[in-house]
Amino acid sequence: MAKKEEQSPRWFVIDANGKVLGKVAARAANILRGKVKPQFTPHVDTGDFVVVINAGKVVVTGKKETDKEYMTYSQYPGKEKRRTVAAVRLHRPEHLIEHAVKGMIPRNRLGRQIITKLKVYAGKDHPHTAQKPEPVAL
Repeated sequence: MAKKEEQSPRWFVIDANGKVLGKVAARAANILRGKVKPQFTPHVDTGDFVVVINAGKVVVTGKKETDKEYMTYSQYPGKEKRRTVAAVRLHRPEHLIEHAVKGMIPRNRLGRQIITKLKVYAGKDHPHTAQKPEPVAL
């Protein structure tokens, strides 16, 4: 079984330009959890860092661009807000990938620690070139 002290996380970069949202999110979630490594242990953070670039150019299939809605609720009566994928893409395109990946990560202390290793950027520039991220093919 893997131990946290023995892990040396690597950095990966995923270019989401023209890629389907679900495929990008699933690949990122598997790398974040460490499921692509032979020493994967479910209760230990064996995952790597993931940088997703061009998040604003990710595509969704079918009519999801206009029909799929993201809902937020402020706990006050009548303060429910709904936004379509197109509206979220205009306002904050990183949220599309962050929301999809977060739904694929366990909902516990380990999941909250794992999700911090996800870095999403709307454009092609990112400040993590010093870590020498390796490109991931989808």
